[in-house]
Amino acid sequence: MMTIQEIYEKFDQIGCVTFSTVSDGRVESRIAHFFAYDEDGLYFRTMTVKPFYKQLKESGNVTVCGMYPNTEVMHNEQNLPSFHPGYTIRIGGDIRELSMEEMEKKAEHNRDFNVAVYDVKKYPATRIFVLYRAKGEYYDFDYAKEHRDHKLERERFSYGGMEIMPPGLKITDQCIGCGKCKTVCTFDAIVPGSPYQIMGNRCDECGNCYVNCPAKAIVSKGLSD
Repeated sequence: MMTIQEIYEKFDQIGCVTFSTVSDGRVESRIAHFFAYDEDGLYFRTMTVKPFYKQLKESGNVTVCGMYPNTEVMHNEQNLPSFHPGYTIRIGGDIRELSMEEMEKKAEHNRDFNVAVYDVKKYPATRIFVLYRAKGEYYDFDYAKEHRDHKLERERFSYGGMEIMPPGLKITDQCIGCGKCKTVCTFDAIVPGSPYQIMGNRCDECGNCYVNCPAKAIVSKGLSD
């Protein structure tokens, strides 16, 4: 499973990412970034005068996502979309506000917190939050198979004791071994066997296997029929 450092480095490589919260039952988003990490989690900042701060304090959680290296969507002659190889990463979980004393103590051992201490002193409305308990997913895609023989590698991660749902759909013992699922899978995620198996790290959860299985042996994560 990815470490907090590895998660931070993936976000840091992107730079500015989307932070989302809920306000009056509606999702609101804004662009920000994580400025530091340590064994306690990932750190970001905002100001007390912003709605973002109020939403963080009221909900106690946030979700964040980003895409690297290119967000451009291209289209071929058939007007079908295509993407440069890259990755997306998302994370969501519980947050708490840090005191000035906590930040100054962390700055003694981690220079990345010096900027936070400086900001609070220069802009007194600045507040620092840590995403201390979270889960997410790293989604590495190469849809045109430019650099490998399959489209997708994905990994789900968590820290702080939060549980995760493994990626990929699942084939049950109702499988009759017909191979239809493997035939229709464009992600090379299905392995023959008794029953057939889905490699979660390659599965896009696109649903092709689910809708084509004659034995109804594949479990949906969404609404049931």
